[in-house]
Amino acid sequence: MATIPIIFEPQDPFLWFLIFNEKETTMICTTNVTLAYGKRVLFKDVNIKFAPGNCYGLIGANGAGKSTFLKILSGDIEPDSGTVSVGSRERIAVLKQEHFAFDEETVLNTVIMGHEKLYRIMTERETLYDKPDFSEEDGIRAGELEVEFAEMSGYEAESEAAVLLNNLGITEEMHQKKMKELEGGEKVRVLLAQALFGNPDVLLLDEPTNNLDIKSIAWLEEFLYRFQNTVIVVSHDRHFMNQVCTHIVDIDFGKISVYMGNYDFWYQASQLNLKQKQEGNKKITDRANELKAFIQRFSSNASKSKQATSRKKLLEKLTIEDMPVSSRKYPFICFKPERPCGNVILEVDGLTKTINGEKILDNVSFTVNGGDKIALMGGNSLAKTTLFQILAGEMEPDSGTFHWGATITHSYFPKEYSAYFNGDRNLIEWLLQFAPPTEGENFARTFLGRMLFSGEEAIKKISVLSGGEKVRCMLSRMMLSESNVLMLDEPTNHLDLESITSLNNSLLNFQDVILFTSHDHEFVNTVANRIIEITPGGVIDQLMTFDKYIERTEVVKTREAMLRKAA
Repeated sequence: MATIPIIFEPQDPFLWFLIFNEKETTMICTTNVTLAYGKRVLFKDVNIKFAPGNCYGLIGANGAGKSTFLKILSGDIEPDSGTVSVGSRERIAVLKQEHFAFDEETVLNTVIMGHEKLYRIMTERETLYDKPDFSEEDGIRAGELEVEFAEMSGYEAESEAAVLLNNLGITEEMHQKKMKELEGGEKVRVLLAQALFGNPDVLLLDEPTNNLDIKSIAWLEEFLYRFQNTVIVVSHDRHFMNQVCTHIVDIDFGKISVYMGNYDFWYQASQLNLKQKQEGNKKITDRANELKAFIQRFSSNASKSKQATSRKKLLEKLTIEDMPVSSRKYPFICFKPERPCGNVILEVDGLTKTINGEKILDNVSFTVNGGDKIALMGGNSLAKTTLFQILAGEMEPDSGTFHWGATITHSYFPKEYSAYFNGDRNLIEWLLQFAPPTEGENFARTFLGRMLFSGEEAIKKISVLSGGEKVRCMLSRMMLSESNVLMLDEPTNHLDLESITSLNNSLLNFQDVILFTSHDHEFVNTVANRIIEITPGGVIDQLMTFDKYIERTEVVKTREAMLRKAA
């Protein structure tokens, strides 16, 4: 962030724009902000000052109100009471979620529209110059617009927008396309560029790393690290939060608390605080029990009656601190294979697959060994998904072979799983499809309860489940399979931080074989002990953690050689 001196020369011209256009900013703050839905109070009397030069990570359980709080800050939602204050000349930029709102605009214009005043001046200026009967009055107005346009760096707007788009993986040939021509993930990247454009005073980002590859995430981390103004971000990516956040804003226990430091620091501090409260209560409880025992023993003893009375007064003064109930819930995720893997796991030889005229897999070969936890990497997500579908038996390769060992049972978490939730079943009925035939409703309710579907939620219709709930159901299905090889294609999508933590820990404890993909840096780095990157020119296979993989210069050289070969 801005508090750290910049000691190098950035190659990105947009970063030069940010560094040398620093200006004085005022903070955005909330005063006694309260919001409730019926009897459920989301926030009450929230007073926070968000200062320039800081990045605030907004965290909390699903449904705690993170996105709602961002909408209050942006002015999209009015609180029940209280105010949000921001300087009259301050500009707030928001990562928009309306993916179809700009369908008729070009990609480049969509980005520039993030700075509404600049875009309005640009449009009026162009309209004036296009008039066939350009008058003296028009000339005066055009002169005024030219001054404003220059002051707002309007002449550099298109080049700055192009730089942002390129860094987020939207190549130059796409810049003049209409937004409706783009795929969903590409639209998200353009809307992110729109939010970042023009050096806003306050930047509100809700899940900005969704649909970004690891290279784009790294660029965004670097961008926010140098950003001079105020950032408030919601993200489920722990590594991203650790890299960019100077503060954590935690929505829990019916209030909003601010911690200095990144996500890891918040987690350690909050756990230490909870432990200290628990230990303090235990000491008080132990002391109270001692006093009660003494009073009970000696209250009728004349020689000890004064001491017993004294201890009664001490007992009355002891107060056990109320332990508030956290809104955070951690699902119980545990994969237990019915039997361990044998010596032969999986042999892949020369798999090739072409889809719609494009070669997705080209002569892919590798052998999986016992204890491997393999992260499949690569810029083409379709290549990884296609490989999983072939290995799971859902798709035939054009050529090549693969062979699973005789002792292997595998379970697959697909990237697209909506077909599993068609129909009118409730959750109990859905789960029992995958359970042993001897099990019934009590088993299903117990299992679902551990996956955070308790009480009436267990009979919820599968057609109304949220994205995160569907993921928990798919993980339940995998647990019931008792397989010794797990294949997971982007399992962290739609999960909250608590569920990601539970899944992360379960895979760390799993003793057999895992093949997986994820854009969650922390998840990949902690789980994987082997990286297989699928490039257009072949496979890079390294037995190491993800952090070591991205640091190795020989990996970069190998990738560049393969790309040249493919070209």
